Amino acid sequence: MNKIKVGHVLNSIGGVDVSLRLILENIDPEVYDNFVVHGEKDTSKKYLDKNKKLIKDYKVPILRDISIINDIKSIIHTVKILKKETPDILHAHSAKGGLIARVASIFYPITVLHTPQAYSYLSTNNRFKVWIILLIEKVLRRLNSVLVASSNSELKRGIKEVGYKSSKTELFNNSIIPIEEIEEDIKYPVSWPDNYICTVGRPSYQKNIEMMVEVIREIKKEIPAIHLVLMGVGEYFPNLKKVEQLIEDYNLKENITLVSWIERKEIFKIISKSKLYISTARYEGLPYSVIESLALSKACVVTDCDGNRDLIVDGLNGYLIRNNDILGMSEKIMSLYKNENLRRKMEQSSLEQFHEKYNLNKNISIIENIYQKYTRHTK
Repeated sequence: MNKIKVGHVLNSIGGVDVSLRLILENIDPEVYDNFVVHGEKDTSKKYLDKNKKLIKDYKVPILRDISIINDIKSIIHTVKILKKETPDILHAHSAKGGLIARVASIFYPITVLHTPQAYSYLSTNNRFKVWIILLIEKVLRRLNSVLVASSNSELKRGIKEVGYKSSKTELFNNSIIPIEEIEEDIKYPVSWPDNYICTVGRPSYQKNIEMMVEVIREIKKEIPAIHLVLMGVGEYFPNLKKVEQLIEDYNLKENITLVSWIERKEIFKIISKSKLYISTARYEGLPYSVIESLALSKACVVTDCDGNRDLIVDGLNGYLIRNNDILGMSEKIMSLYKNENLRRKMEQSSLEQFHEKYNLNKNISIIENIYQKYTRHTK
């Protein structure tokens, strides 16, 4: 039987990189032959399949931000790669991957499965920019495009706002392999107290870390020893100086620890030893850090936005809070921080939610079936 050849196009950073690697490392290598087209400077880590064998990758000048010259170069290079590799299907990850792959499909006709991992028009509150970026998405969806949403919220947004027909959409929830019991100590130099809460999120518009600092400031009035460990600061941090200034202005240097890039295994250890996980994001695709928190049996207090609301059932495994409701989030964090019985009950619900919906051992067959379905359409 001939293998189904799948090409992946993306700027391989952050959660997008995690998503791709989880697919490549768990999809059946006897059925699927993968190759990757990614940015020249996004990752130096090799891609491996389920058998730990190298996956072919091509580097093109894909950047996170819009760059007309680099984007045109990336499209030209991608077309050449497609003509060489002759894939059966393309899977484009993120907004930039979707742009490059779908324009390339004009010159190399092929079905493009697009997983936005949070639509980029959500990344600004400038109405004109929102209109422009949304218009681009509406045009691109007409170019051999099928939406493979990473969450139900993303699926609904793709239909209602971007304009996909339901028949041109699929759902593949971001998922992870169950996390084995963690016995090792944290290798990262720990400078924080034993009782702490945590989060993963770069200082950016999306993650709204400024709100998080305000929340810690409020909690400190009642719990002076409250401590937040904020991981993921070192990768892409446009708002870092603003966050650091807030921490200094509010005298919170003893209450917040900023952790730059560390390995995922170390992140798991820090989450597992925390009292609970929090998120103040304005929007998400389906955030891996929250999925990992569910897998590690953590109650979560998060903003009620795309992605977060798919993972947290209010009052069951955590709480959903309106965006910028600083007092509301503070109160819910304090209630879980102080009430061990309530916290333990929610922790059990988190683990149950994970195994029911976000266990990749069960869900990998979903993306395999999607690849098979649309490959048949291209043969």
